[in-house]
Amino acid sequence: MTTSNPQVGWIGLGSMGLAMAQNVQQFLHREKKPGLRFWNRTASRGAPLESIGAVGCHSIAQLVRQCDLVFISTSDDVALVSIIDQILAVEDIDGKVFVDTTTVHPSTSKTTSEKLTQRNSSFVAAPVFGATPAAQKGQVLMAMSGPSKAIELASPFGKGVIAREVMIVSDEPEKATLLKALGNFIVAGTMEIVGEAHVLAEKSNLGSGTLEKLLELNFGSLAYSDSTRMTQGAYMPGEGQLPWSNLNLGIKDVQHGISCARDAGTRLKVAEVALEHMLRAKQFSDENGGRPLDSSSGYGIIRQDAGLDFENEFVKSRDGNGRRKSF
Repeated sequence: MTTSNPQVGWIGLGSMGLAMAQNVQQFLHREKKPGLRFWNRTASRGAPLESIGAVGCHSIAQLVRQCDLVFISTSDDVALVSIIDQILAVEDIDGKVFVDTTTVHPSTSKTTSEKLTQRNSSFVAAPVFGATPAAQKGQVLMAMSGPSKAIELASPFGKGVIAREVMIVSDEPEKATLLKALGNFIVAGTMEIVGEAHVLAEKSNLGSGTLEKLLELNFGSLAYSDSTRMTQGAYMPGEGQLPWSNLNLGIKDVQHGISCARDAGTRLKVAEVALEHMLRAKQFSDENGGRPLDSSSGYGIIRQDAGLDFENEFVKSRDGNGRRKSF
């Protein structure tokens, strides 16, 4: 491996992965380093990367053979395990470093690290905190755990490239994904609280605008951002629009947190309430044509439980009476 000038690869170009990979390629171009190699199951997703100088690979095996440092961004534990199996099928991966930005269960990170270590390669768990808009701006927060030398190789692509800041958590990869599970719990809990507060403000005629101003002035960016996701309709994206954070992935993330708590002999009761609302939001989507919903769409269920429509007035105005015309 060329530690001073590694060939960098990227596997997985979902909305988050593509945004982060573009930032890495732009950084490589500025630094006059070799262009990013990338692979995605749907090759056409790589067109924006190719347009700025990155090079597509026809298989994971080809990418791994060509690269020293490989970032992975995929949807869930099952997808990560599939990718790792393909990496392990490559004959020689000695000395290579694999950095996973996916939100997976800590046990998946631990098992992945053990498998790669047995093949004389290194694994860094590096989940990111933030939705696609933050990833596009390089403003996510990244947590890294793994061997110090591997983190040293990956770090130049963290702060200032992929992320606004990088937290070095531990030499045990599973600790970073445990931290991510806790972060997701806090986000889900905040969305639950903000959603319930908005419904009360609406039902009591205080008004969402007044509550939202309070959240902006007194409760920080997380509460305010979650509020705008609700009041400005991001919880139920317009037809043809993608969610900031997909509901199905949000459900998976909250389930991981609940599982971690159970394994540790405790409970995340607020997460359990939030999960119920998210699962019911998924059922609502399934029953009404399957339009993708945001992970904040539990707000719509809280509305329904209070005798309101799933769609707030913003969504109704935007979509023309909401789901009756848009689903």
